[in-house]
Amino acid sequence: MRALLAYSTQYFTDGIRPTEGAATGKGTGLVDQVADTPKLNVEPLGASSSLRALAYDALKRAITEMDIYGSNTDIRLDERQLSEDLGVSRTPIREAMTVLEQEGFVRSVPRRGIFVVRKTKRQLVEMITVWAALESMAARLAATRATAADLASLRRLFNDFEAERPAAHVPEYSKANIAFHQAIIRMGGSALIVDMTENLFLHMRAIRTVSIQQDNRSDVSMQEHMAIIDALEARDPERAERLVREHTMALAALVEKHGQFPE
Repeated sequence: MRALLAYSTQYFTDGIRPTEGAATGKGTGLVDQVADTPKLNVEPLGASSSLRALAYDALKRAITEMDIYGSNTDIRLDERQLSEDLGVSRTPIREAMTVLEQEGFVRSVPRRGIFVVRKTKRQLVEMITVWAALESMAARLAATRATAADLASLRRLFNDFEAERPAAHVPEYSKANIAFHQAIIRMGGSALIVDMTENLFLHMRAIRTVSIQQDNRSDVSMQEHMAIIDALEARDPERAERLVREHTMALAALVEKHGQFPE
């Protein structure tokens, strides 16, 4: 039976600056706590015939929810601590890590450990460009496939921000922003597009969370979201596709201009 109590634990044992990088093998020593580092939230796992699958799901979900670009500290995963917190042996943890590394979520550095993958600015801009192509096609499909209830749910995401500017509630707006883009991908009705965007989502979520506070982006983003919803409600595939593409490519330009990411 899955344990009822969820808790969060910090898994950072090395405070490594991006310039020193885990790949160099040169750390700066043991750090007990780093105030601004993200936290990995996991729940203990119960008995199962596939503990590896459960460990994989729990770790992938926790990594996806992290703000991986909110700190300059590399994110090292402590296998022993993960084993204790998930309530399983290290074997399913290692097996899950192997799959996550194959999918590009983590990387193994000899004699240093397992680290959550953080992309360079150039790689992030390329990922955003790919996402723009995929989400804009999903929007084109959604213009004819989404139900009235689907589109109404998109508008409800932003009801709380009509009376006050999104900039006054950045954390809440950031969550609505992420949900908006996930919904468009889903409403396109293409399982292949959903699958192709899944492994990009970790980085896209983190990029949007960081960028939403720059250049009055939240207010501009809100206006662009409303225009996209208008196009979907008008059942205009060309306009919906163009607006989503332009909206996402504006994010790429923002990353190029302000992004403080590894080079």
